[in-house]
Amino acid sequence: MLFPSDCRICGEPLVKVSRLPVCRSCLDAMGPLDEGVCSLCGERLFSPYVMAGAQGELRCGLCRRIEPVFARAVAYGSYESRLRELIHLLKFDGVRPAAAVLGRMLAEAIATLEAEIPESVVVIPVPLHRSKLWQRGFNQAELIARAALKKNPRRDRFNLCAGALVRTRETTSQIGLTRHQRRENLRGAFASKQAAVIKGNEVLLVDDVLTTGATVAECARVLLRAGASKVWVATVARTLKIASHEVDIRSDGSAELDEFYPGNMAPLAGAAGG
Repeated sequence: MLFPSDCRICGEPLVKVSRLPVCRSCLDAMGPLDEGVCSLCGERLFSPYVMAGAQGELRCGLCRRIEPVFARAVAYGSYESRLRELIHLLKFDGVRPAAAVLGRMLAEAIATLEAEIPESVVVIPVPLHRSKLWQRGFNQAELIARAALKKNPRRDRFNLCAGALVRTRETTSQIGLTRHQRRENLRGAFASKQAAVIKGNEVLLVDDVLTTGATVAECARVLLRAGASKVWVATVARTLKIASHEVDIRSDGSAELDEFYPGNMAPLAGAAGG
């Protein structure tokens, strides 16, 4: 009370006692996405690529070409600034009270799917490898998912199954890898368990951040092979593109698509020689 701690994000003194060392100004600044995003993958839309889908929804250029392996991906906010710092407080500094705030945000993202998902859905957090789980002491995706379901007035509709998906091997960092290398890095890294829970049911896959889409795509593939009828994705935050280049052109005239599509390679009309 006499020597208040400082906000772990902005450094301002905390004037109120709280389990979460983050000031109200920083929390209030973590608003939801307020710009146009793709109705399927949640990526930021750039005007040259905006087009209505079959039901009149807006899709990015890649989702117009081929549907993702999951039904739809939603996120609360952009992975930057204060929201990014709050996620880091939980993941890397072990500030567990942050999970309650992040859970509220995830609950808001899930709410945007409730008109589309069935009355009963299996919720599966993206798992950590056992070595990372031992080192960190918790799976942040599971903590956030539990907090989010507590905020939902119809929580009986969601069946949380944290052990239905496991990470069978630890993967190297995705930083600096091409899209194709990221998918190869994650190939075979996940396995399904509790087949009876997955088979024939729709699954809501949850995580803290969707960065490139490689991890949730590989998890979705494993769940679909295990018999899931459909996979939805909800995250607290996602990394949004800052440029309008949605396709990387290779020297052979082919285009490299994002990881969350069934195939990594697709020909791009008119790309050769360009």
